[in-house]
Amino acid sequence: MGQGVILVLGQPADDEEIGLRISVRKYPTISTPNKDSSPNISRKSKPMRDPPPPYTDSSSSSVRSVSRRLTMRIKFIGRAGNHGMTTTIVETRNGLARNEKVQQHYAAADSNSSTPTKSFVPCKVCGDKASGYHYGVTSCEGCKGFFRRSIQKQIEYRCLRDGKCLVIRLNRNRCQYCRFKKCLAVGMSRDSVRYGRVPKRSRERSGEDPARVSTSDADQSSSESSKQLAVYDVILTVSQAFLANCGYTEEHTRGLVRKPLAQPCSSSTSPEDPEVASSTAESLEQQRVWLWQQFATHVTPSVQRVVEFAKRVPGFCDLSQDDQLILIKVGFFEIWLGHVARLTSETSLTFADGTYITRQQMDLMYDPEFVSSLFHFASTFNTLALNDTELGLFSAVVLLTADRPGVTDLKAIEHHQDRLIDALKVQVSRTHATDPQTLTSLLVKLPELRNLGAKHSAHLDWFRLNWAKLRLPPLFAEIFDIPKCEEDLQ
Repeated sequence: MGQGVILVLGQPADDEEIGLRISVRKYPTISTPNKDSSPNISRKSKPMRDPPPPYTDSSSSSVRSVSRRLTMRIKFIGRAGNHGMTTTIVETRNGLARNEKVQQHYAAADSNSSTPTKSFVPCKVCGDKASGYHYGVTSCEGCKGFFRRSIQKQIEYRCLRDGKCLVIRLNRNRCQYCRFKKCLAVGMSRDSVRYGRVPKRSRERSGEDPARVSTSDADQSSSESSKQLAVYDVILTVSQAFLANCGYTEEHTRGLVRKPLAQPCSSSTSPEDPEVASSTAESLEQQRVWLWQQFATHVTPSVQRVVEFAKRVPGFCDLSQDDQLILIKVGFFEIWLGHVARLTSETSLTFADGTYITRQQMDLMYDPEFVSSLFHFASTFNTLALNDTELGLFSAVVLLTADRPGVTDLKAIEHHQDRLIDALKVQVSRTHATDPQTLTSLLVKLPELRNLGAKHSAHLDWFRLNWAKLRLPPLFAEIFDIPKCEEDLQ
């Protein structure tokens, strides 16, 4: 009996690269004897060229007798969700077989079961069979694991194309950027962790006849999906930019070790005598200078991070360099204040490296009223409980504020800010669904930040008058327009 070969195309495991597994199976070659065939006929004999005569009743009975001894097994290969099916070998005992019509079906089923095939709920990301609710949506095990690794390791993906790759079961591992974007687009979030089986109602809805959907509805759905993906493209881009260029992320601040500023030598002389009072005032001035220098040193790394973050905010690099510079200079303190609020308590403010400055020290640097406003903002801002993505989007909205003094392309800045606000609305409404006032409370913080930024700029006038006494990092002096030499005064 001859040997045949069949190639079986298998689906790779969830975390394997896309490819094909080819297995070779041997099976008996199926031959169909004619009526006059005999076991004694030599294999070298030529086949009968003339058509065989019609079967008689006895010959039909013989064939039926042989057919009753026929054992046919059809094996379904592939995972649930494969739109179609692969059949393997048809095995027989006596070398006889007849073709059977095999219907396509869309779910993993037992071929020996007589019950109707149940439709499955597809994964909202890739279309594979969903195993339950994971991170807020019905998804398969592969996309659940991919999303978990992406958020835990804070992986930064990049698309080698235009960011519009098709994400389906067969190619979901090709572009991780677009797969992660699709995860966000369908609603996956670390704040929406829910595990469980797919409810029956969802299974019933998934089994609805797709033919009922009209062409116009499909076109409208496609248009809405394109707009939604564009919004989530903004969310993903800003989120990754924030995670890569912020020292105040949830992951970084969670294990931060706090340490105080090193205290300078101070005089313990009583200020009752005028001369002593004069030396005490001078000592306080020296301490103020020292505190400002420490403050500038610990804030400067955040200046560089905000600059790098701004470069990756959608639309920012489309603006003129002059407008970019103004937006960063005026908006930096407001953006940084939103970040450092996470590490601000009632008595201290902690920098990204863990060093903290006390409220009393800040009173000496600024004035108690302004410091009280800073700590009040931080306290109320923290009650909103923003995650990294939301804080990144809020920072981008603050950055692209059109009415900064000196900017020229107001319409372009407003357009880009509107896109960011839309993305912020989508993100906040999804993660704070039980508190619809979160977005309103967040947007109210924008004018409050503007007011604090203006007051801070006024306090920096002391810097500009006493620049010769200070040794400030060049980047800090540049961002706040503080002279570094005589030439800067001209």
